[in-house]
Amino acid sequence: MPGARFAPYHVRRVSALVQGFHPVHNIDVFARLRCVDGGNVVFPPFDRETMRAAVEAEVRQLSAALVTPVVIGGDHSVTLPVLRALSKRHGPLAVVHFDAHLDTSGPEVWGDAFHHGTPMRHAIEEGLIERGQLYQLGIRGPRGGAADDELVRSREHTIISADAIDERQPRRVCAELRERIGMRPTYVTFDVDAIDPAFAPGTGTPVPGGITAREALQLLRGLASLRVVGGDVVEYCPSLDHADITAHLTAAIAWELLALVALRP
Repeated sequence: MPGARFAPYHVRRVSALVQGFHPVHNIDVFARLRCVDGGNVVFPPFDRETMRAAVEAEVRQLSAALVTPVVIGGDHSVTLPVLRALSKRHGPLAVVHFDAHLDTSGPEVWGDAFHHGTPMRHAIEEGLIERGQLYQLGIRGPRGGAADDELVRSREHTIISADAIDERQPRRVCAELRERIGMRPTYVTFDVDAIDPAFAPGTGTPVPGGITAREALQLLRGLASLRVVGGDVVEYCPSLDHADITAHLTAAIAWELLALVALRP
């Protein structure tokens, strides 16, 4: 069942390994931001529609109060109601989407129109993402068919595979993203399975050949100067983790998201 934990302006120090000072950006993240753990969004278990409504309402309330939400999932279906809420305030968004999968599936996959492989399809079709402003990083692995990326390509969005990241390197990839996004309001959604399972085993849909932990952090740091209006980390599954490897990495990713907000122009 998808869930959402909010870190509006933002998460507490979720790991002893995550301290305040960022040596790459040369800022103290927690000193620059007023941070609070916003707790969990409450909804009846096993009721996905109510979950989406509750998450959207919560984020709309936070956004109205000028709070920047960083959401800790939960599966990736939680991203859709967050985007719905933020787009009501900011209009269509630029979205930087880290994932092994396109997340543009339909109901034929699991018999559910809103399962965790569908959020980008709905966000595109509902106009929550500006045309040409979805950037999908780390995509890889087998697909259901040759036309799986048709929706993404038809709206002029960009897919950057894990192999392309390796070839072009994070610095060049991020320079292109910063140039193309400019000062648009930007949402960053990070599915843990974007990272190779050697570095992040604690996820339900691992795909070999992903980006490394170091590449993930470099890519996030390379987004500095974007106008980040929210973000999330999703698809971490503690029961599949080993020695808290993925937990520590997930905490580091959340901290990098906070740093992007702290650096926001």
